[in-house]
Amino acid sequence: MTENYTALYEQHKIAGASFTDFGGWQMPLKYSSELAEHHAVRNAAGLFDLSHMGEVWVTGPDAAAFLDYALAGKLSAVAVGKAKYSLICQEDGGIIDDLISYRRAEDKYLVVPNAGNAAVVAAALAERAAGFDVVVDDVSAETSLIAVQGPNAEAILLTLVPADQHSLVTELKYYAAVEVGVTVNGTVQDLLLARTGYTGEDGFEIYVPNEDAAGLWNALLEAGAGHGLIPAGLACRDSLRLEAGMPLYGNELSRDNNPYAAGLGPVVSLKKESDFIGKAVLAELKELGAGSTSGRRLVGLKGLGRRAGRSHYPVLKDGVVVGEVTSGQPSPTLGYPIALAYVDVVHSEPGTALDIDLRGKPEPFEVVALPFYKRQK
Repeated sequence: MTENYTALYEQHKIAGASFTDFGGWQMPLKYSSELAEHHAVRNAAGLFDLSHMGEVWVTGPDAAAFLDYALAGKLSAVAVGKAKYSLICQEDGGIIDDLISYRRAEDKYLVVPNAGNAAVVAAALAERAAGFDVVVDDVSAETSLIAVQGPNAEAILLTLVPADQHSLVTELKYYAAVEVGVTVNGTVQDLLLARTGYTGEDGFEIYVPNEDAAGLWNALLEAGAGHGLIPAGLACRDSLRLEAGMPLYGNELSRDNNPYAAGLGPVVSLKKESDFIGKAVLAELKELGAGSTSGRRLVGLKGLGRRAGRSHYPVLKDGVVVGEVTSGQPSPTLGYPIALAYVDVVHSEPGTALDIDLRGKPEPFEVVALPFYKRQK
């Protein structure tokens, strides 16, 4: 596999990062302690390189109508300046990817797919664009994405934003984006700032050209020094998103699962006037109340003991396999094991007692409502 390197690779090496392959990219797994990085994001702030993610611009008179057709959500209803979490599905309802789309103008959207799916999503959008007056432009290779996540994220950003633009940051709502000036090396650069994230905390994601990424990264580290900011890798990103009950493509989401099985039914807009790819099958699944062909549904599991379940471990009811773990580990914030798993619908109600088969030994778990962790407002 050809390895890809983000524009911040040298910064990660200097910071002593341990690297791992993720979606064909060499990404920082951790810098020192993944637990320390996790707690920093929950209590102060963490700085993430997300430049492996994709960025696809969709522009033209038919942009809104096209995305209504290409995605499962109603993107035409998104106000300019706002964002929407959505799915791109196959004809059979299987999930190709989950993504965020930012409406930057009446006829201009930025679609952000996951790292391993960026090229696939860009190709699918280009193919689906036939007959629409739109341009699909994949700028993933030239764009970096940096995230500042945690309760101190806003205060850190305000140290770099000119005073006359502070309200653009403080008044920015969740799932919204704005162009704002950020001071880097004494120069104010206009960047796209989004109040989005994948950690369950307040935070921001910043889109920047590759050539400006290192300067911004260093400026944020310097600005955050007095606010507890530290660089954070994929290991803590995974534990943070799991606590927040957020699905990971390749674990909870795949072409073999549909939105209703994954608990993402509200993301699907069957009521929008236009047709969209997968609509017919998804309408049938909703009508039948069927999560998937296997009759399983994604649930949260809280450990009643000390041992954690891991991906692909069987889930048991009275010794019989009724599901499979998709993600699991001890929760650093909550102090007990947590897991996401697909289980038979009959065993999916909160309060249901189940076991996870930990290499031949059943460990007690209980189905709970998601998310496991919810930040205090």
